[in-house]
Amino acid sequence: MLELSPVDPEQLEIIRYPDPRLRKVCAPVTVFDGFLVRLTEKMLELMKEDKGVGLAGPQVAFLKRVFVCNPTGEPGDDMVFVNPVLSGFEDSVEANEGCLCLPEVSVCIRRAVRCIIRAQDVHGQPIERTGDDLLARIWQHETDHLNGKLIINYMNESDKIANRKALKYLETVYQG
Repeated sequence: MLELSPVDPEQLEIIRYPDPRLRKVCAPVTVFDGFLVRLTEKMLELMKEDKGVGLAGPQVAFLKRVFVCNPTGEPGDDMVFVNPVLSGFEDSVEANEGCLCLPEVSVCIRRAVRCIIRAQDVHGQPIERTGDDLLARIWQHETDHLNGKLIINYMNESDKIANRKALKYLETVYQG
């Protein structure tokens, strides 16, 4: 039984803002099977094709709590996190972030410099890791996606002005 989603991993594509699925809070993954493995492999491919460092389920219209990431681009650094929970946030720093669902949009966001992630791998086995700097930022960004939150939620007035044209363009394209 495929409880996860009717999504075909081979047909995945990154959806763009303002698609309403990007605002959905994702449900936990409860089935760990070949479908989940294929799905996350395809997510990693898409992420790399778009030169990203992370990609969450809702960004490919898969509304379950899963994300992939790779902070270095090296094949051995691919990571998959299912049902992630973040804790142990330490310090914070502001930095610009982009998003594969919001091309040409950049927002300055304050995030923790270090955090702990507890999750499961694609086989349901527990994972616990500590991440620093870029890795911690990626985990926080992708977890935001699982909670229906986008980088534009963090915009200040300056960010809104700087990104107005890009957002308007994405809205126009979405509306057809």
